[in-house]
Amino acid sequence: MATNRQKSAVEPPVLDSVALGSRDAVGGVAGPGHWLILRYLPTSLFSLKMSSATSTVGRTLLSPTPYSVKMAFVDAAFRMDWKGDVSLLVADLARADLRIGMPPRATVTHTIIKVRQEPKDPKAGQAYGPAVAYREFVQFNGMMQFALDLTTLSAGAAEAITAIGPAIQYIGKRGSFIQYMGVERVQNLASNFTQPIESLSLVCQGRMHISMLDDFGPEANLEALNSYSATAIKRGKHRKFVRTIIPLGLINAGPGFSEYSR
Repeated sequence: MATNRQKSAVEPPVLDSVALGSRDAVGGVAGPGHWLILRYLPTSLFSLKMSSATSTVGRTLLSPTPYSVKMAFVDAAFRMDWKGDVSLLVADLARADLRIGMPPRATVTHTIIKVRQEPKDPKAGQAYGPAVAYREFVQFNGMMQFALDLTTLSAGAAEAITAIGPAIQYIGKRGSFIQYMGVERVQNLASNFTQPIESLSLVCQGRMHISMLDDFGPEANLEALNSYSATAIKRGKHRKFVRTIIPLGLINAGPGFSEYSR
């Protein structure tokens, strides 16, 4: 088994502040700026429950998680038949600091819908039975952004992310479609970006709330993240949970909806 020293020796060097402070392109995107921002327009309702929620009941998160965004890059790499090494991409994303730029407004609908699911006591010829489930869906009003700190990436990883980014079509649950709108580099993030409580760097302005968002763990790998693999995913190793400030706060609520704004 490789030691931590051996592992770090083979990792490509991350980009330094000198390279990021110049106008030279990194990953095909001109600078300066150490934040690489990919912009997306939500084109359908969004839904993503917390990992601890049950299958029939559970409130949706208002924000995609870093884990779901990074998995979207991995998924898109396979779908577009990307020629790079996806295992190395997972390792690069595990090291990456990723923040979510939230739209200025979001509305959550609270609905009870009919579903079909496996019965607790299955009968012959009855694979699924009727049931009801509580579901929440989010309508975003405005642009969503994914920002990656280039000081936590190598030049090759930045190039891979900008190449794969346009192929991402949904985030969270399937059907939560988004449309790629472009990429840019900036020096500093605006206050509409999420940030972990443990490493506050932005000045908190306006309304906000705190959520537990999951992310790739430091030892995340393709084998553990693969749903069809026998390898068990371990908390703190392959997947971690981070208390995160979401820059949206409740401003209105009714029998079937909740409205949030910055």
